[in-house]
Amino acid sequence: MSARPGFYRQELNKTVWEVPERYQNLTPVGSGAYGSVCSAYDVVLRQKVAVKKLSRPFQSLIHSRRSYRELRLLKHMKHENVIGLLDVFTPAASLEDFNELYLVTNLMGADLNNIVKFQRLSDEHVQFLIYQLLRGLKYIHSAGLIHRDLKPSNVAVNEDCELRVSASLEQESCGVEPLSHPQHVHPQILDFGLARQTDDEMTGYVATRWYRAPEIMLNWMHYNQNVDMWSVGCIMGELLKGKVLFPGTDYIDQLKRIMEVVGTPTPELLQKICSEHVRGERGRRERSVEFPGFNADLCSQAQKYIQSLPFMPQQDLEKIFKDANPSAVDLLKRMLVLDCDGRISASEALSHPYFSQYHDPDDEPEAPPYDQTLESKDRTLEEWKELVFEEATSFKASGSTTGSLQVEQ
Repeated sequence: MSARPGFYRQELNKTVWEVPERYQNLTPVGSGAYGSVCSAYDVVLRQKVAVKKLSRPFQSLIHSRRSYRELRLLKHMKHENVIGLLDVFTPAASLEDFNELYLVTNLMGADLNNIVKFQRLSDEHVQFLIYQLLRGLKYIHSAGLIHRDLKPSNVAVNEDCELRVSASLEQESCGVEPLSHPQHVHPQILDFGLARQTDDEMTGYVATRWYRAPEIMLNWMHYNQNVDMWSVGCIMGELLKGKVLFPGTDYIDQLKRIMEVVGTPTPELLQKICSEHVRGERGRRERSVEFPGFNADLCSQAQKYIQSLPFMPQQDLEKIFKDANPSAVDLLKRMLVLDCDGRISASEALSHPYFSQYHDPDDEPEAPPYDQTLESKDRTLEEWKELVFEEATSFKASGSTTGSLQVEQ
């Protein structure tokens, strides 16, 4: 069977890609559990883009719901510091043939993880990078969402960095050039695979351990948007020091490293964040499906472990970051707070004196609320598939009057 009119086929890493002719020079850059990514040249926009082919988007109900959610989230995000959608397409001309889905976004340069490995950043760079990160995070939070997986590798910059990643997502080679003037560097928050709305029941096994807020590790279910602010604090501390702030080797070691810096939680706080770590057998069953390694008793074990340790006083961050801007350290103190209810919010952080030269309330937009009503319902696989098809066909591609998807009637 030949390619759909206006499309062409190319085999990449033993996988056939079928894409519109506007996307040329497909080059694999990475792959993961949920899809593969190629760089391409968009002849319409005259720029390089990233094309993601979702891996088996309708293999199961979980895959179908995830595909629908990722597409809707990307369509919702319209902010220069948050990854957004340029195009979405499928080679299928009808719902009956619909089995493949491709998402097109901006192609970024290096991520913060690679940049921090190769150079120490000036305070001016840290200031502007974290300001923009918080600007994007304020936008995400204003939609009623939590990112849940903020880490340096999920913050990319548009600098002209030569970064090549193998298909297994391991670094193949990297010639990261020194960052130019801070205001020429514009980071974007990536990867909404774990993003969700702020509701009462949460799942705990999410962010990479080093950047994971303590309440996620101790509670598993009840937390708020300030989990992202702990992650920002960890990222900021890493940019200032040039090394990971809390490089725990396992769950328990991670808790210990955190307490060695921020101090032992009070009995009242420990009781507060561990009070309702599991809500009945239904919660246990749901999390065991989504997170096979979930242990419902882990919070109680962690609580007992913390109580068995000698008291650890809170360290003076000025001593840990003795060469840093005092204003930066003050902001870190407000982010790295054990009690999430006492942690500074993204909106509040933007008003901190550390960002005085950049802060502009009129240029820190909020998002419309994200409606999760449709995706929270129980549906059949075919119903999810139809919803994804409708979302895809209703999207108008950047630079196109009709969009990449033209459905045959």
